[in-house]
Amino acid sequence: MTITPTTAHPTLDPFRLGQLELTNRLAVAPMTRVSAEPDGTPTAEMAHYYREFAEGGFGLVIVEGTYTDATHSRGYLCQPKGLVSEAHVAGWRAVVDGVHRAGVPLIAQLMHAGALSQGNPSGHGTIAPSAVKPLGRMLEEYGGAGSRPTPREANRADLAETVAGFVAAAANARSAGFDGVEIHGANGYLLDQFLTAYTNRRSDHYGGDVAARIRLTAEVVGAVVADAPSGFVVGVRLSQTKVNDFVYRWPGGAGDAETIFVALADAGAGYLHVASEGRDFIETARFADGRTITSVAREVSGLPVIANGGMHDLGRAVDVLSGGHADLLSLARGAPGNPDLPRRVASGRALDEFDHDFITPAATIGNTRAHRAATVAR
Repeated sequence: MTITPTTAHPTLDPFRLGQLELTNRLAVAPMTRVSAEPDGTPTAEMAHYYREFAEGGFGLVIVEGTYTDATHSRGYLCQPKGLVSEAHVAGWRAVVDGVHRAGVPLIAQLMHAGALSQGNPSGHGTIAPSAVKPLGRMLEEYGGAGSRPTPREANRADLAETVAGFVAAAANARSAGFDGVEIHGANGYLLDQFLTAYTNRRSDHYGGDVAARIRLTAEVVGAVVADAPSGFVVGVRLSQTKVNDFVYRWPGGAGDAETIFVALADAGAGYLHVASEGRDFIETARFADGRTITSVAREVSGLPVIANGGMHDLGRAVDVLSGGHADLLSLARGAPGNPDLPRRVASGRALDEFDHDFITPAATIGNTRAHRAATVAR
């Protein structure tokens, strides 16, 4: 089954993100591929994988979440390490160089898994805002099995280490040649655990109302921005839903959203990336007052907004852009099977649908490549 693109598609319009000139509105969303070396060093396979999207015409590439310290932040085995050593910087430099040769900007997503870590080194437990056992089970396609342990409540030293880890990783990203970083505050990982009401039961500076629960994310953004030179893009990814909870919504609806987005804009964020709210984005992302989460983000922050969630449906993509819901679109499910998606849109060539076998039984680049080749052969 295929999806047929429309002609003269608005996704092909250029856009300026900070000082980055993007040739179109289509970005590759960060997707965990668990394909790094066991010590977190990026591989030649990863360099080829990201270069293929750039050569396929995407206006922006955001790499998968990279963990930011050697103690508590790693989410998955064979996840790339968040630029914490020269070896990792060198590995990422090869990735950056390949994407830049195709004339495309590259952003590194920086991630702390918190309670959802299923790849911490032996001897290091998990930390979270509160000692609340996570919902669901570990993700088998990312090397996990069984239920997740109850984390330890993070203390002030842990939080200081967390902020410092993001700052150091961002500095190393600049050394590797990245054009910016994206702070991962979405999908149920540590910063989102602080924002989420049922995982944050703290009574200190970081717990309570939504203004307090977003505080750690704002502090991370502010610290990274303060350490970065002018022109280095610092974005934030946010979501209501999580990898272990697909139905959660911010309790205060649009009011919470306004508080969250203003806090991050005030902290110096350069863009907001709002992750999937379901396949029918316009409806599932809508608040009771009729506005969508991304339109609220644009309205109250004044920042460029990236929408994510089924944007390979090109009719939906038109609605999101023309309806003022977002400025850019990021694609996850639509990208691995269509690394040349923008070129297909421009030429009117049909898109191939996402095949779940691309991430089954393992969400690795090699597995995706093998299944894609088999699909083409058929």
